[in-house]
Amino acid sequence: MKLWLVFIAGGVFTYLTRLSFIALFGRQEIPPLVQRSLRFVPPAILSAIIFQELFIRSGQIDVSASNLRLMAGLVAGIVAWRIRQPLPVILIGMAVLVLLTFLVK
Repeated sequence: MKLWLVFIAGGVFTYLTRLSFIALFGRQEIPPLVQRSLRFVPPAILSAIIFQELFIRSGQIDVSASNLRLMAGLVAGIVAWRIRQPLPVILIGMAVLVLLTFLVK
């Protein structure tokens, strides 16, 4: 029962947070500087999540060749640079990580 309350409270909080922005900016035009700045929010958030997963192992920064996630991430980065389509990049990065994990262990 407590778990459902957490889900419901999280949903209500998320809904109210998003609704507040709609209520505040729904009838006004957002200034151009803010619009340009908001374009950088998704890449910044994704970078923070992805880089932490690639570079930090056991609480330490690991940039060695034994960091399989980093190696798979580098391959995925090269693929992303060449083809610029997210789904193949994700699939290839995951496949390389699984392959490296299977080969090393």
